[in-house]
Order: sequence, then structure tokens, then C-alpha cells
Amino acid sequence: MGNRFICMTKKDAKDVGSRSKRMGRSQRKLLAEEEYLHRQALSMALQQHQLSQRFEGSMSRRIGSTSSRRRNLPDSFSNNKPLQVTEILENIKIKKFVLIHGEGFGAWCWYKTVALLEEAGLLPVAFDLTGSGIDLTDINSVTTLAEYSKPLSDYLENLPEDEKVVLVGHSIGGACISYAMEHYSQKISKAIFLCATMVTDGQRPFDVFADQLGSAERFMEESKFLIHGNGKEKPPTGFMFEKELMKGLYFNQSPSKDVALAMVSMRPSPLGPIMEKLSLSEKYSSGRRFYIQTLDDHALSPDVQEKLVRENPPEGVFKIKGSDHCPFLSKPQSLHKILVEIAQIP
Repeated sequence: MGNRFICMTKKDAKDVGSRSKRMGRSQRKLLAEEEYLHRQALSMALQQHQLSQRFEGSMSRRIGSTSSRRRNLPDSFSNNKPLQVTEILENIKIKKFVLIHGEGFGAWCWYKTVALLEEAGLLPVAFDLTGSGIDLTDINSVTTLAEYSKPLSDYLENLPEDEKVVLVGHSIGGACISYAMEHYSQKISKAIFLCATMVTDGQRPFDVFADQLGSAERFMEESKFLIHGNGKEKPPTGFMFEKELMKGLYFNQSPSKDVALAMVSMRPSPLGPIMEKLSLSEKYSSGRRFYIQTLDDHALSPDVQEKLVRENPPEGVFKIKGSDHCPFLSKPQSLHKILVEIAQIP
């Protein structure tokens, strides 16, 4: 299986420096633990490209699982009585969550969410998609959504017949869970789109970002972020934004340490999968979909997210105030509460 990355973040970090003199011993302990976890995650990211082991999903490939429905959950499960956690678990039938990252990310981005879900007694699993995280596949060879989503497909195919999971897809990862809903509907209890590309039949994942990036045709011809892995004279094979632009698009509310982690961990994304039109049938449309909107998102604006849920209504819509495009970094506690809330919906 290779390495398994497990974290135990207790709560979001806020305005730490100014309170250091006045905090008690227990608070200092929590902050020290968080500081250690950040250093651990950053150290892990720096070593990613030196690792050659293949996990069932990959470092990034394999970390966790979760879900949730609104019930005024406390801010931190770690301080709750065991009975409270037990009561929550009794209300959750499907405890395994499969976390699917977005473009350029890897399973590493879910480290806070994995820790919180595990503390709540749930079973999170995170994968690196093909050519992402520490998966060594050359992105220039990844041309279809099926190839890009293969780690997820392999995982679902190997599930026992009577076992189901909750899928959580971030950003372009929304296309991957849509693909999974179409091909493995019997294995999926609920699908949660986290500021994600929740497309309709015949739509490309890229189309969701058209307001920010222009038409697909114009992007393919003019974008300076394209990668021509097979030579300039041939069609582009991937893309990656410059670091400063990436910070503004994805991480405008994320802690600086997590931004540093992302800057050494982000990888180019294959272009083919996001330009592919999805073929979705009743298998997809009859599945249980939920959408989580991020209200300070510069990559997929709140207006675009609202348009997505209006044109393709899910079963439930949840909102995270003050979150950028990466709520698993900027608002992990808020995200966690919503996941658990959705998980509890009968």
C-alpha cells in the first residue's frame, strides 16, 4: 500500500500570533500540534516527486472518506463526549467517503478533512487521479476523462457488491464523480460537488469556467498557460497557471502555510479530460447529488455556482461563507460540518 498520510488537525487556525501571550496551556498545545502538522504536510509535499511507490490511489492517492447533514454540529469533535460522536455515527449509514481532488491538486489537499472525518469515526479515502499528486503518469498521455479518473474507477470496481460510498469532488473533480455516477451508480450513495463542475449531458467541464477563461476554442488558441507536450505544432496537452495567479484564483482566503504547501505540490493538469463532452443518462440524473457553494471563490465565482445549481438542481445546496476555492484549506471545520450533515440525510 505504500505510505498512508494521516493528520489530526483539531481546528482552524485564526489570528494566532496576537494571542500567544494570553493563551492557556491547552491552547498552546493545540497550536503546537497544528504547527507540527503543517510542517509534516509541507515536508511530505517536498518529497512527493522523489517517491516512486504506487498506492492504491497514491499518497495523495489514498487518504480518506466522509459526509454530512446540518444539525448544529459543534465546532470540534475532539472536545465532545463519546456519546455525541456515537449518536452522530448511528445516524450515518454510509461511513466511507472518497475525496476526489480538482485540477492540479492531489490527495494531499484533503489532509485537514481526512483528519476531521477520522476523528468523527468516519472512513475517508483520498486518491491521486492519473498524473496528479505523486502518480508518475505523464500528463501529456492523459487524453480522456476515463484515463484521468481511472484510480477512482478501479477503486469502485473493487468494492464489494453490497458496499456503497459517498463521493466528494472538488472543482474539475466534479466531472470525475459525474463520470463515476454514470458508470458505477450502484456503488454510490451520494455525490457531493464542492465548488465543482456539475455538468449536464453533452457539456464539457471547461464550459463551467467559460465566464472566467473565455470559450474553449479561444482558450486553446490564445492561453499562455497551455502546455504543448507533443511539440508546438501539435495541439496542447495540458495547462498550469502561474503561481501568483494561482494564489489569487484558488487560495485568496487560505492560510499562508497551506498556500506554501500548495505551491510546492500543484502539478500541471491534462487538458483532454476537461475538454471532453460528457455523455450522461438517467443513471446520473437519478443519483443523489448535493452541492456546496464557496462564497469568496475567485476561480469559480458564486454567480457561476448559483447558475450551476439553478440549471441542474441537486437534492440539496449548502454554502460556506468566507471560503475561497479550497475550503478544505481555508474553512476545514465548516466543510467538515456540512459533509457530516449531508451524510446524516436519510
